[in-house]
Amino acid sequence: MSPQSCDVVVNSDETGRFSWAKSVPIEEQIESLYKKVEVRDPDQKEFLQAFSEVLHSLTPLFKAEPKYLAVLETIAEPERIIVFRVPWLDDRGHQRVNRGFRVQFSSTLGPYKGGLRFHPTVNLGVIKFLGFEQIFKNSLTGLPMGGGKGGSDFDPKGKSDNEILRFCQSFMTSLYRHIGADTDVPAGDINVGGREIGYLFGQYKRLMNQFEGVLTGKALNWGGSLIRPEATGYGAVYFAQNWSEDNNVPLKGARCLISGSGNVAQYTIEKLIHLGAVPLTMSDSSGYVYEPEGFTPEKLEKMMEIKNVRRGRVSDYCAAFPSSKFFTGKRPWDIQNVKYAFPSATQNEIDASDARMLAKNGCLCVVEGANMPSTNEAIDVYKQSGIILCPAKAANAGGVAVSGLEMAQNSMRTAWTREEVDEKLKNIIKSIYENCKEAAAKYGHPGDIQMGANIAGFLKVADSVIEQGCV
Repeated sequence: MSPQSCDVVVNSDETGRFSWAKSVPIEEQIESLYKKVEVRDPDQKEFLQAFSEVLHSLTPLFKAEPKYLAVLETIAEPERIIVFRVPWLDDRGHQRVNRGFRVQFSSTLGPYKGGLRFHPTVNLGVIKFLGFEQIFKNSLTGLPMGGGKGGSDFDPKGKSDNEILRFCQSFMTSLYRHIGADTDVPAGDINVGGREIGYLFGQYKRLMNQFEGVLTGKALNWGGSLIRPEATGYGAVYFAQNWSEDNNVPLKGARCLISGSGNVAQYTIEKLIHLGAVPLTMSDSSGYVYEPEGFTPEKLEKMMEIKNVRRGRVSDYCAAFPSSKFFTGKRPWDIQNVKYAFPSATQNEIDASDARMLAKNGCLCVVEGANMPSTNEAIDVYKQSGIILCPAKAANAGGVAVSGLEMAQNSMRTAWTREEVDEKLKNIIKSIYENCKEAAAKYGHPGDIQMGANIAGFLKVADSVIEQGCV
């Protein structure tokens, strides 16, 4: 059999049935597999986007070793999907209901691990895309963690603390029987921070009558880890630092664009300032703020007070610093003379036109702090323009890496110092970068960090699936 071909499912009819064929070129096999997954879940656009990105970037691997194509089909189907209703009472005593999700995608490398997202846009397709990405992200860390994700279409904006408490307790009352320190360890994500983790953990402990490391992102007093709030942002900058040193594009003095204004964006900017870079922007759904001379520690502290304490909008910042400019309803990708972009808000925030704008303005490297912030069309523009993509599954793995370190500390009933955790985080990110670089070079695409991340993350999981009996 040619190394370019193998037995594979091809050719679907209108009912979605597939027939078998032999010795089909690998490119046709890849498209056939995508079509099969699409027919199964045609409305899950975010998941299909994530699957397509991974599938097509693995082409050099499939050409060299066709056996892995069938393994990807197995990995792309979650081991378990849990969907449940979440009833709760608002402050007026009215019953409300939301939908909860937990997608337990892969336990091949360890307990399911991945965050919970509370946002009105949450649906099964969103949770599946996040869980699918999480498999390979967790694999890249080198820590014993599988992949999963969860959340609800609950919107915490405008809700009181008591309403959020009641919602979290109801959510955990349905979820608790499916998770555990050696089964599934959720964490936070969008709109699930320290407050929500506390409410969820308290309800789990109440129901199970035991204290265990079932959630990460906990407060320091009851099992949390130092550096965890900063980890995703710091990790993204550490990844950029590894690439910058390897390619002689210094971070010091580099003008950088950052989207978002939450946890990831804030600590990305903090670390960029520490390394001498010039972070220029922050954003939310209302628009973006531009600081012509860059954020300073004082200015960042003000923005953090607005977002974290007052829960205000980024536009409120301009009242304190009139030299800044606010652009209503826009995304921060049109600033000229920049070297790095750190999309740190949400999925699909950079489309093809944004990517062309970044290329025009001199951007050399996009470091993804958010999950899947670049559309597949934007990724095509990066490649055509010579922009290096440091994808989320590698560049924003710092958060789950420190979550894994939190799990280890919980298991040992110990706590490491801030310096110890930060050093471990730096080493994990450096290892991820090196593995991405080596995988890309091995399969004929040196310097392609996106492809290298997908290959390195996938191979560890795929080989383990085979070794465990194709489970």
